[in-house]
Amino acid sequence: MTAPAFFPQDIIIRKRDGGTLTEAEIRFFARGVTTGQFADYQAAALLMAIFWRGMTPQETAWLTDAMLHSGEVIDLRDLPGAKVDKHSTGGVGDKVSLILAPLAAACGLVVPMMSGRGLGHTGGTLDKLEAIPGFRVMLEVPQFRSILRRVGLAMIGQTPQVVPADRKLYALRDVTGTVECIPLICASIMSKKLAEGIDSLVLDVKFGRGAFMRRKEDALALAQAMVEVGRAAGKPVWAQLTAMNQPLGHAAGHTTEVIESIECLKGRGPADLMEVTFALTGHMLVLGGLAPGLAAAQRRMETALADGSALAKFRAMCAAQGGDPRVVDDYALLPTAQTRLALRAPADASGYVSEVDALQCGHAIMALGGGRAAVTDSVDHAVGLADLIKIGTPVAPGTLLCTLHVNDEAKGARAAALLRNAIRFTATPPVHEPLVQELIR
Repeated sequence: MTAPAFFPQDIIIRKRDGGTLTEAEIRFFARGVTTGQFADYQAAALLMAIFWRGMTPQETAWLTDAMLHSGEVIDLRDLPGAKVDKHSTGGVGDKVSLILAPLAAACGLVVPMMSGRGLGHTGGTLDKLEAIPGFRVMLEVPQFRSILRRVGLAMIGQTPQVVPADRKLYALRDVTGTVECIPLICASIMSKKLAEGIDSLVLDVKFGRGAFMRRKEDALALAQAMVEVGRAAGKPVWAQLTAMNQPLGHAAGHTTEVIESIECLKGRGPADLMEVTFALTGHMLVLGGLAPGLAAAQRRMETALADGSALAKFRAMCAAQGGDPRVVDDYALLPTAQTRLALRAPADASGYVSEVDALQCGHAIMALGGGRAAVTDSVDHAVGLADLIKIGTPVAPGTLLCTLHVNDEAKGARAAALLRNAIRFTATPPVHEPLVQELIR
C-alpha cells in the first residue's frame, strides 16, 4: 500500500498556525474528503482552522478547482450559443431565477442552471419549481444536456456526480459552525457553478436583514473573492450587490412566488423584482455577447416579454422537465392553501411603511410550514405570503399589509404575530435605499 503524500494532521496544524497551504495539500484534502481518507473529524478540524485563519486568494482558487474536479465536470462545448448562468446568495422572496432563466433563453442564451433548496429563512429555487405538479428537478446529466439543446434552459438540482467534495464539506460546515467563512462559501458556490459547463457567470450577492451576508462590506468581500476565482478559472464573472432589507416583490413562499414569477413573464411584475431581474439578465446578455451594453440588452428583454417568447420558454421548460405547463394559464393547478388570512394595519396606523423586515418575514414563512430548519425537512408548498406591502406605501387603519396563505390556524397565528413585528410605520416618507448597487467585474 502506498503511503499518503501528506498526513491530514500536518495540514491541519499548518493552517491552524496561520500557514499557507500548497496546491498539492489542498488537492489532497479535497480528494481525501471525497474518498473518506480524510476522516470527518479531521475535515471538521481543518474547516475550523480555515474559518479562523482564512485563505489567500490563491488558496481559495486552488480549493475551488480541487472541489470542481472531485467529480464530473459537464462539457457543453458542443451546444451552440453562449452558456451563461446566474447565482444568488439567497434572500426572502427572491424568485429572480424563475423569471431570469426563461427571459435570458428567449433572448438567445443557453442557461444551464443547477440550483439548491431553501434552508432557514431563505427560499430555494428547487422547492419553488416543485410546487409545479410533476416538475422534476433531479435529472441526470444526459437529460440536462438534452433539455438545454431543445429548450435553451434547464433548472435542476446538483447531481451526485457533480462536486461530491462540496456535498460532504457543506454538510460538515452546517454542523460545525463554519458556514460564515468567505473562502469556503466562495469555493462552494464557484465549484458548483463552474461544473455546469458555463462560459460566464453573473452573481447576485445580497446584503441586509434578509440576506446571508448582513453587512455590505462582507458581501463586497465575497463578491470580489468569487470574481477572482472566476478569473483564475478563465471564466468572466460579474457580481452585483443587491440590498435585501425587505422581501423582493409582493410574494414569498412557493406557490405564491411561482404565481408572481409567471405574472412577471406576462409583463405584470412588481417594479423592484423586475429591476433586479433586468439588471442581472442584462449583464448575462452583455457577457454572452448578445448585447453591446445594458441599453441594448434592456430593449431585447422588453421585446421577449412583450411578444410572449419568455413566457413560452417557461412553458417549454415545464413540459420538458415533467411539469404541467397549464399552470401558466390556471393557477388553481398549483398547491392551494385552505385559508387566506388578511393582515391589516391597526386602528392607530398612519403615515407610511418604514420597515418590512425581511428576516421576520422569512421566519413567518417558516412558522407557516413553508421553510425548513434542516435539509431533510419537508415543506408545505401551498403556504406563504402574498400582497405584501412595500416600504414607502401610505397606510391608514385597515390598510392591507399582507395576505397569509395558511393550512394550520395555530401556525397562521404565529406567522401573523411575526409579521406585525416586521412591518413598522413612520409619520414621514422613509428614505429609499438603492436596490441594485455596485457591480464588480
